Amino acid sequence: MAAPPSPGPTPATVPAPDRPPPKPWYRQLYFWVLTAIVCGILTGWLWPRVGVGLEPVGTTFVSAIKMLIAPIVFLTIVGGIGGVDSLRRVGRVGLKSLACFQAGTLVALALGLLAVNVFRPGAGVHADPGELRLAGDAAQYVKDGEGQSWWHFLTDVVPSSAVGAFAEGNILQVIFFSVLFGVALKAVGPTGAPIVEGINRLSTVVFKILHYVMLAAPVGAFGAMAFTIGKYGISTLTSLGRLIGLFYGTSLFFVVVVLGGALALLRISIFRLLRHLREEFLIVLGTSSSESVLPRLMTKLTGLGVRRDIVGLTVPTGYSFNLDGSSIYLSLAAVYIAQATDTPLSLGQQLGLLAVMILTSKGSGGVTGAGFIALAATLSSVGTVPAAGIMLIFGIDKFMSECRALTNLAGNSVATLLVARWEGALDTARVNRVLRTGIPEPPAEPEPAATPPPEHDAGPTPALAKT
Repeated sequence: MAAPPSPGPTPATVPAPDRPPPKPWYRQLYFWVLTAIVCGILTGWLWPRVGVGLEPVGTTFVSAIKMLIAPIVFLTIVGGIGGVDSLRRVGRVGLKSLACFQAGTLVALALGLLAVNVFRPGAGVHADPGELRLAGDAAQYVKDGEGQSWWHFLTDVVPSSAVGAFAEGNILQVIFFSVLFGVALKAVGPTGAPIVEGINRLSTVVFKILHYVMLAAPVGAFGAMAFTIGKYGISTLTSLGRLIGLFYGTSLFFVVVVLGGALALLRISIFRLLRHLREEFLIVLGTSSSESVLPRLMTKLTGLGVRRDIVGLTVPTGYSFNLDGSSIYLSLAAVYIAQATDTPLSLGQQLGLLAVMILTSKGSGGVTGAGFIALAATLSSVGTVPAAGIMLIFGIDKFMSECRALTNLAGNSVATLLVARWEGALDTARVNRVLRTGIPEPPAEPEPAATPPPEHDAGPTPALAKT
């Protein structure tokens, strides 16, 4: 009699998968980016002319990243929609994302209004609006802002050309076209399956290109920081130190308390999340652009176990609709200009400003001078605060843009986790495990819809009928 087969190893005896050893600290990207930022500050401070001359180094790196953003957004959204089991899920995720974005924008705007009214950084400036003259880039930003209506983001979402949206790098228009393409691809059924497979394969290639580009991140951060300090000087930080300090402090409060409180409800630590994204934050700090890490952020969130369709819809859309840092900046800057020019604003007028800012802050992600354009559009629409007053804060806008980008990055990261939890697709234990170990785990992709078995009649099959 044959011996019974071996039952095999028990779960306790199954060896754990080998984990790659962690890289030493001197080989981590964040170390080299941080070193580059410090060297850039010293270069711009000690040799200002050299720092200004390094501007092309930073802008070239940011341009290389922007070159890949539109293709990555398109491939991620289309691949995510093509992988879901129903289009209803896509619409549900989109609506929940917009609701989450709107809540964050309202809280950020209200917090900025509260802070500027409590600390009043513009009191005592007594600037005469009649003596303020718009010049240079500030004049162009105000002109662009005056030409914008509060509803411009609704009409600008539709591109005049699909190719033009990609060529101009307009993220909002790329999202619109990508969603339409993904929905149509899903609607044609099996005919679109090979295209979805090809898009997933192409995504692997594009992300590999991104990996090559990110090797130059320390160089780009060095050039951008050297230019900022060399061009504007450290003394600029002290001239309007109260406003800068209030903006950074309010943004820090928003990230730690507001966003941290939201994550605490999910039993996730905001500090562990920030540590997990430390490389992305340092790159944003060096380049003053949150777009420079959009592809890496999507990869990191997917590594936390968030479904690909949720990441693909929420993160790119958040770069146009979830600008928490820009919202804080708008409310602070608008009321600061009113205080500095001795323009009285009642509570009703400030709430009116807030209502306009809810709309003017949307759809400006990735646009040069977006913060100033949105601010000018707000002041021009309301008319109670002189738009020429933006000259009072134009010199420090470069330093403010870094904080705006950092806060926007934190807000979009937290919003994606909240939407995933709202969808019932967030494994908190998995997220905390990845945050603790730093080792990404495969995301929980949606299962394909089950295919019903073919129907058979009661008679014999054709093969049996021949016998």
